[in-house]
Order: sequence, then C-alpha cells, then structure tokens
Amino acid sequence: MREVVIATEAVDSKPAAWLAERCEIEFAGPETARFAEVAASAEGLIVRTYTQVDESLLDRMPRLRVVGRAGVGLENIDLAACHRRGIRVVHTPEANTQAVVEYVVALLCDALRPRLVLSEAITESRWHELRREVVGERQMDQLTLGVLGLGRIGRRVAEVAAAIGFRVRFNDLLPLDRLAATRAEPVEVETLFAESDVLTLHIDGRAANRRFVGGRLISLLKPSATLINTCRGMVLDHDALAAHLAANPGSQALLDVHDPEPPRASNPLWTLPNAHLLPHLASRTRQATENMSWVVRDVAAVLEGREPQFPAPAETG
Repeated sequence: MREVVIATEAVDSKPAAWLAERCEIEFAGPETARFAEVAASAEGLIVRTYTQVDESLLDRMPRLRVVGRAGVGLENIDLAACHRRGIRVVHTPEANTQAVVEYVVALLCDALRPRLVLSEAITESRWHELRREVVGERQMDQLTLGVLGLGRIGRRVAEVAAAIGFRVRFNDLLPLDRLAATRAEPVEVETLFAESDVLTLHIDGRAANRRFVGGRLISLLKPSATLINTCRGMVLDHDALAAHLAANPGSQALLDVHDPEPPRASNPLWTLPNAHLLPHLASRTRQATENMSWVVRDVAAVLEGREPQFPAPAETG
C-alpha cells in the first residue's frame, strides 16, 4: 500500500496531483469524520496556517512521519513534540517573499499617496477641484522607512524602499556583518521607533516576540507615523496601538495579520478611522500559494527516505 498523507487545508492542484502520483492523499480537516477514519494510518500531514499540530493531534496519528507546513511560519506546529516522536517538519521559507513585498509596497502607496478613480464624467471645474484636493503631503524620498526584522522579506522590503527613495533604517537580532549587503542603516530599536515616518514589521513568531511591539515602543512613535504589520498578529499589542492611534489622529496603522484571526468584535481598533484592518492577504497570489503547496516535494522526500530541502529550522542544528 502507498503511504497516506492528510491535507487539512487547501493544496494547489498541480502539487496535489504530483503528490497523488506517489501517495494516497486525503483532504480532511481535523474535526471531520474522514480525518478520524484515516488519521491512524496516515504517515504524512500537510497544513497551512490554521491547523494546530499539537500533542492532541499527534496522539491521533501514531504512524505520522512528516509534517509539511505549506508556508513559512511554524508557530502552529509544536516542533518539540514532533522531535520527541521522531516526526520531521518541513516548510517553504522562500515561497511567498515576492508576494509579501509587493503587498507591502501596495500598502505604502495606500498610506502615503492618495488617489481617486473617477466613476463618471465630471465637469471641467470639478476636474480642477479634484486636482487641488487630492494631493500627497510628502513624497517617499522625503521619508524614513523603518524595518523591524531583516529576514528574507524585511531585507527585500528594505531594498525596494531604498530604490524608491526612502531613507531606510532597520533593527534586527542578527550580527551586522550578516546584513552588510543591505542598503539600510542599522539602529537601536528605540531609535527605529522614534525616527521612522513609516515602520513595517517583519519579525518572526517566536515566543519571545509575543507583544514585542508593546506600549513602551509604540509610545516612541511619531504622532504622524504609519505602522504596517504583515508578519504576525501576536507581535503587536493592539490595545497599546489603539491608544496611540486615538491620541494621534494624524497617525495610521495598516494591519494584515491579527491575533486572533479573524479579529474579535471587541478589538478596539475597529472603532478607529486611522486603523485599517485587512484579511491576511499579503501572501495571496496564485504563484505564492502554489509555491507554498510545493511543500509536497519535501513531504514525499521524507516518506521515501531522502533528506528534505527545507527542514524546519530547529532540525538543522
């Protein structure tokens, strides 16, 4: 019999077909009857963002040998529990960089460059009125962009922003010699928050980063600062941000990720006109979702006794 692999969330058609040539693939969420029927025999598991691979799920899958995360972050996977059970974890760290960087650039334009689409013919006088009314306050080459976290995505955002004309600064945990190729200037995190006109967050979801962007750092932001978060909702204290936005109507926040998702109705950001909440779209291009789905290659590699190309960082030593 061929190995059984369960996909609890969507896998794009081409990667799914490729895997189906090698394994028996079942599409079933953890709460479904079908999952209960096949979990005990499954040797592979593919998840995206919302399936929690924890002890309770692993207990239901005694033959599991590999977990594939179709994406970058691994916060929804208990890596230690998998390691104790001898289960390999693989992911797709390069899959969505371009998509997220494009999205951040789009958010920068939304935040800084007002524009208007005409829906009908207008008079000549209204035409000239609009050209007087719809005016950007400052150009990007007059502004400082701060990048918190200079990983794959943060570094690429810094490069693109520098090319556009921003003065780019960053803060990261890595030694500076690891980051020498970037055109951005390293600064202390307090300086980054205090001097950025736009601050974009690109730190990972490790436990130490929970609410890293909290009241102390948020209080350092300029009254006119723009904050963009496309990394993890859990890194940001939404209550502290809401207080800052309420006190500084000239500031704004564009948030694509949230904790939890979707944001609860009680989230104070809903009531603020300068808080813009988006439904986690940064990686949502056809190409990126397919790239992430190609985690099936490493799932198959493990099942066939080969070394995967992209093991989870904890496994690399």
